Amino acid sequence: MSSTLRTPGPGAAGTQSRGTGLARLVGVVLVSFALVAVSVLPQLTARLTGDEYTLRVEPVDPIDPFRGAYVALAYPDLQEVSTDGSIVDPMDDGDRGDVFVTLVQEGEVWVGDTYTRTRPADGPYLRCSDRDWRLDCGIDSWFLPQDKATALEDAVRDGRAVATVRIDGRGNAALVDVNIRE
Repeated sequence: MSSTLRTPGPGAAGTQSRGTGLARLVGVVLVSFALVAVSVLPQLTARLTGDEYTLRVEPVDPIDPFRGAYVALAYPDLQEVSTDGSIVDPMDDGDRGDVFVTLVQEGEVWVGDTYTRTRPADGPYLRCSDRDWRLDCGIDSWFLPQDKATALEDAVRDGRAVATVRIDGRGNAALVDVNIRE
C-alpha cells in the first residue's frame, strides 16, 4: 500500500487569506460606522424624537470665510451676563463638565431657569457643557446659503431672530431653524 500526500491546489492558501482580509475590512467598516453613529447620536435623537422650543438668539461671529456662510449664535436667555457685559459662570463651583439648564416659557420664547450638574427629573432642559469660556449646548452655528446670510445676520443683530430647537428627553439639542420675526 502506498500512501499519497495530498497538497492543496493552487489558490487554496490565498482563499484563506482573502477571507481573513475580508473579515478585517468588514470589521474596520463596522467600527467606523459605530464611531460615526455614536458621535451624531445626540443630535440625531434630538431631531427625531425631540420637542420644539423657540429661543431668542444674538450674534457671536457673523461670517467666517474659512467655514463658509454661517451665523454663530448665542442664547442670551441661557447665560447670565454681568453688568459689565461679561459672561457669568452659572455654576461657579470650580468644576467643569455637563451643566443641565432647565427651561421655562416666557411669552413666545423659552428661557433658562436653573443650572445644575445633575440631570433634572423632568424637563424641558438642555444638556450643555461649561468646559469652555461659555455654555456650549451644541446649537451655536447655523449654516445657510451666502445670499441669505447677510439678511439673517442683520436680523440676529437687530434682535428679530429666534431659533427653533428640538430637545430630546435627555437634554440633547439640535438647531433646526432660525426665523426672522417682523
